[in-house]
Amino acid sequence: MDAVTTQTFEQEVLQSEQPVIVDFWAEWCGPCHAVAPVLEKIADERKDELKVVKLNIDEEQEIALRFGIVSIPTIMIFKGGEPAGIAVGAQPKGALESKLGLVAVEA
Repeated sequence: MDAVTTQTFEQEVLQSEQPVIVDFWAEWCGPCHAVAPVLEKIADERKDELKVVKLNIDEEQEIALRFGIVSIPTIMIFKGGEPAGIAVGAQPKGALESKLGLVAVEA
C-alpha cells in the first residue's frame, strides 16, 4: 500500500478516477497494525477496481483534522473525491467491506 501525504492527497485520493480506501493510522497504534493485512488482502483482490493507501496521522495532521479523524484506525473510502463510507477500529474483512459499501467477495 502506498503512503499519501498532505502534498499527494489531492491527486492520489480526491482526483482519483477509481474509488480509494484511505487507512488513517499511526506507527504506535496496535489495532492499525492488526488491520493492515486485511486491507492488503482487499487491495490485492480488488486491484482492478480500487486502490488502497495509508495516511500517517502523526505526520499528516492537517488531513486527519480535515476529515475529523479522532480514533484510529479509521478506514474511509472516497468516491469522486468525497467520503463515501467509513469504518472505525480493526475489524474483520467482511465487516470492513460491508461498512465501506463493498460487496463481500464470496470465498
